[in-house]
Amino acid sequence: MDLPGIFVPRFDRYLLAQLTVLFGFFALVLVSVYWVNRGVSLFNDIIGDGQSALVFLEFAALTLPNVIRLVLPIAAFAATVYVVNRLTNESEMVVMQALGCSPWRLARPVALFGLLVAIPICILTHFLVPASRAQLDLRQAEISRDFTARFLSAGQFLHPASGITVFIREIARSGELKQIYLSDATDPATRVTYTANRAFLVQSEDGPKLVMIDGMAQWLREEDRRLSTATFDDFAYDISGLIGSARIRRPSLDEMSTRDLLFPSPELIEASGKPLALFLYEGHARTAQALLAVAGALIGYGALMAGGFSRFGLGRQIGLAIALLIAVNFLSNSAAGVAQSDAALWPVTYAPPLIGIALGLGLIWLSAMRRRRPRPPRERAA
Repeated sequence: MDLPGIFVPRFDRYLLAQLTVLFGFFALVLVSVYWVNRGVSLFNDIIGDGQSALVFLEFAALTLPNVIRLVLPIAAFAATVYVVNRLTNESEMVVMQALGCSPWRLARPVALFGLLVAIPICILTHFLVPASRAQLDLRQAEISRDFTARFLSAGQFLHPASGITVFIREIARSGELKQIYLSDATDPATRVTYTANRAFLVQSEDGPKLVMIDGMAQWLREEDRRLSTATFDDFAYDISGLIGSARIRRPSLDEMSTRDLLFPSPELIEASGKPLALFLYEGHARTAQALLAVAGALIGYGALMAGGFSRFGLGRQIGLAIALLIAVNFLSNSAAGVAQSDAALWPVTYAPPLIGIALGLGLIWLSAMRRRRPRPPRERAA
């Protein structure tokens, strides 16, 4: 009976299961940390802007696919390093090599694991992230036009735009605003303050306007600190500029489909205001990022296998793996600048993950060569 032939497939399944479980754990931890950190600033922006908690949850959910996209390659690398280090310390890798399994043979479940991680990353980068970005931009545009949410909140001072302060004492069910205060300091030379007993928000062809009734306007000229006042029976204040209702937003590359990025039409390039090189880089970078998961898994496995078994642990090999992963990420940033400078240089986008895969394969080759090296013969006793 061929014992290695029986144990190796089982060990492949065992190693792949260990990698998958630890990958899920590290992905959950990293997503939670990154998402909480992002959620704090998002909470301040959304809630501080007068929106409800449901809007915050919606925005947080729409940012989740992009967060997962960022952390999955790191989680794959961390899971590989952790599992290989543990199996090496527990001599399970040593036993498998003693049964005749080479580092190349043991790398098969690791490579398969990297490919399995690359699949959801491709789904995220090509489909889910662009769709979530498009929906997020759409909701942001809707909220920017939702002046009632930004402008109507009783009992607190609001700042719907830079230099604008609004306070409303009470909002009736009919929509009437009672005891309103509005300070307009957008002009550095003159500060204008409006107070009114009543006010209404009305829509017009030029955008929403705040119609104040039975109030007073005060102009403070900053140059000589001179104050002028005037009373009015009714006064219409244009608030369309505060909510950006007429703002025209250029299409973002993040929300475009991969097909539009790789084969953009001249009209789309003109509408976005971006060069063709940036279109091609963004399109190819979505696939290149998935290959980083394969590179991270091979680098983590190869670096630890190259060190062999040691009673003192694999601290230096783990440090080498981390240093190589950081170098690949720095190379990715450099390649981005090169690829974005010229449309003909889009293949440079794939250089960092391919170099990372080559580094991992090189470390596995080094490990295999060290184990094939013949031992020096023992000297015969005299």
